[in-house]
Amino acid sequence: MIRRALTLLLTALVLGTAAAPAQAATYRYWSFWDRDGSKWTYATVGPSISVPSDGDVQGFRFTVSEDSAQAAQPRGEQTFGTICARTPERDGQKRVALVLDFGTAKDAPSGETPPRLRTVCAQVPEDATTAEALAEVAKPLRYDSSAMLCAIEGYPSAGCGEELSKGRDKGKDTDKSQSKSTNDSDNSPSLGLWAGAAGVAALGAAALWQSRRRRND
Repeated sequence: MIRRALTLLLTALVLGTAAAPAQAATYRYWSFWDRDGSKWTYATVGPSISVPSDGDVQGFRFTVSEDSAQAAQPRGEQTFGTICARTPERDGQKRVALVLDFGTAKDAPSGETPPRLRTVCAQVPEDATTAEALAEVAKPLRYDSSAMLCAIEGYPSAGCGEELSKGRDKGKDTDKSQSKSTNDSDNSPSLGLWAGAAGVAALGAAALWQSRRRRND
């Protein structure tokens, strides 16, 4: 009977440990989007590789998310016709409508206030990339050493795709570059694991006591 209980408890402990959900990482960054009719789609290439056509609408949104599936889209219903209405066609050039959404105060780095959303029509050479179009109308831009877009019009003033700590969920809005607690609780066994181990030890001791008792009888 005790052996059976011991086996069941060990099984529950292993399953419980394996079933513990992993914490998904969250990042703060500039997301890049293409406008297809009235729908935004996450861009499949970066702005330094993307070569838009005349009449395209593209957007940038400063966001906090786990991945592209969770990223917030640029806001507003602006169309190429409204954004580039005052920009006439020119030979050898193209017009690209850009939506610059600096996100919300909730997603802003500590101490910074996001500028208001704005739209702009970039007129650039026909072979220009989105990054070149953006540089024409939204300086200063900031990139990191791997060519990741870090800031548009100087926002944010620091940081680039940083991973946020769990403290952000509590409004602390900190990143993992900051020091960890001296307890280093992330590496500590959970209370449930210790409780399970104690239960196994107790059952093991009971089983040993019963075995000795039978031999003495």
